[in-house]
Amino acid sequence: MKKPNSLLLTRKRLLIVILSIAFLFCALSARLFYLQIVKGSWLSGKAAEQWYRDLPLEAPRGKILDANGEVLADNRNVYTVYVRPRAVKDFESVSRVLSDAFKLDYAKLYDKLSGTFVSEITVMREVEEEVAERIRSHGLDGIYFTVDSTRNYPGGSRLEQVLGFTNIDNIGQNGLEGYYDKYLSGIDGVALTATDMQGIRLDGETTKYVPAVPGCDMTLTVDANIQSFAETAVTSAQLEWNSKSASMIVMDVNSGGILAMASAPSYDNNDPPRDDINLLNALSKNKMIVDVYEPGSTFKIFTTAIALANGAASEADRFYCPGYRMVDGQRIKCWRSIGHGSQTLGEGVMNSCNCVFMDLAQRVGTAKLYEGLRDFGFGQKTNVDFYGESRGILMNEASVKTVDLARIGFGQAVAVTPLQLITGVCAAVNGGILYEPYFVSSIDSYDGMNVYTREKKQIRRVIDEGTSAKLRGMLEKVVSSGGGKKAGVIGFTVGGKTGTAQKYENGHIAQGKYISSFVGFAPADNPRYALLMIVDEPNSYAYYGSLVAAPYAGKVFENLFSYAGMTPTSEEPPKTVPMPDIIGLSLTEALKKLKEAGLQYELAGDTDKILGTMPVAGTEVPIGDIVLVRTEDSGS
Repeated sequence: MKKPNSLLLTRKRLLIVILSIAFLFCALSARLFYLQIVKGSWLSGKAAEQWYRDLPLEAPRGKILDANGEVLADNRNVYTVYVRPRAVKDFESVSRVLSDAFKLDYAKLYDKLSGTFVSEITVMREVEEEVAERIRSHGLDGIYFTVDSTRNYPGGSRLEQVLGFTNIDNIGQNGLEGYYDKYLSGIDGVALTATDMQGIRLDGETTKYVPAVPGCDMTLTVDANIQSFAETAVTSAQLEWNSKSASMIVMDVNSGGILAMASAPSYDNNDPPRDDINLLNALSKNKMIVDVYEPGSTFKIFTTAIALANGAASEADRFYCPGYRMVDGQRIKCWRSIGHGSQTLGEGVMNSCNCVFMDLAQRVGTAKLYEGLRDFGFGQKTNVDFYGESRGILMNEASVKTVDLARIGFGQAVAVTPLQLITGVCAAVNGGILYEPYFVSSIDSYDGMNVYTREKKQIRRVIDEGTSAKLRGMLEKVVSSGGGKKAGVIGFTVGGKTGTAQKYENGHIAQGKYISSFVGFAPADNPRYALLMIVDEPNSYAYYGSLVAAPYAGKVFENLFSYAGMTPTSEEPPKTVPMPDIIGLSLTEALKKLKEAGLQYELAGDTDKILGTMPVAGTEVPIGDIVLVRTEDSGS
């Protein structure tokens, strides 16, 4: 009776053994699958980490090129020096050679190299080739090198505030280097060397390389030749007027492409002052995009355009200027204290008469004026491809009083960026189309494949073509016959507007501090280029935009016409007259004498006593040119 039970028990035990063996087999199979398939790559990598020492191969950044293919930023080879302590046979010699090469403390370096258990120590980065070769010539074991690249700017200070710079890891920090870093940065590679457990290279083993992938090349709208014209102008202006700074933007009127952007003082992008962070921030900040200023009379362009577009004024309208306007009980002066008398709208633009623009702003009204200013892009970012752009400052529309409206009409109580201003001017004179400004026209991979192409972007129509044509005609007369005379070029038509704005500090007028500017376009009848020249705080009583900024704009326009191969309609030099001697005359008599000589004038001072003129009496001056009459200041 017990034998069948015993047989059954035996069979059960055998089944349990078989199932156990099967379970173990399945578990081992699952584990092997997990290790070889699921974790295979990871484990292979961990094994490689133990048997291989890897050194990074830094990917070269893409080049930055101008519109004609000229290199603005590229790379040069530098070295990183490593030490693998376990591979060092002579710590004294290694420490001595490296401390001498890099001016390091020998004792500290020796202690660091000989007293550590880490497999690898980075001694120095961005080592020049000749230094690396001198170290290599000693043939010391344990010293290793990798070839890296660092940024190189062939033009030195050219476009420094636009291009920006990179840090020691070759990562873009600001400017276009920072904004487009994801395109300019490549993919790093690696060099793998087989070693033993002590980190010593195995005999017969070769180094394996995973090559780096270079970054993309980037082509700008900037033309290096036009940039050189602008840089020469701002550098010369800052030196001549001993100003705080000088800057210029040149733009393609019909696309928004930025052709040049220059500023002085500047710095060498190959050697930025990294040890003085305040100086670095001050010099590297692109004030033409980031900072705002009160534009003064250049803003009158927009008041005129909006008034014409809204039917609030016509070219036939006449205005009377007694030298001031009373608004909300406040006496607001025209820049010409004796007044301009009766004048047409065009004459008011040519004379830059504040009274005319106060009247225009009040005729248009706050709602319509603000609508027009927003259409031109004020109070909002232009969306240029650059970090840190300011929106500018427009007063809250609901808070604008009549006196505020009057001041806005002639460029006070409003703040703009230089880029906003010139972008708006382009729209005012190109037929009425506002374009988005931009720096980069295309991006291409290292092997030539196009990654990105920028087409001009139309934002909106701001005025009609007829209004734009009328405005161009008025602004052309400002240069041919008015305050912008010194921006003119013989044989060509240029339009524009000067500006002279007082600066404010802590909410109050800063005595003796001005921003002198000129904004213009050419050719006046069919605009191709727009230009804005700003001189911040010229150190002279001749602070007017007509005398300080306009002449440099004229020089750049002249270079532009020559560079573009434009033919002048006439090369006849202007007739000249000797500068009259007006010292000792009353102001009324002096100004009459200048008018009879065919000369225009700017006044510095506010009394009847004439102290001097620029140029001095007897100097030959082109007929129609602008001279400075300096009178005694009542506050002196």
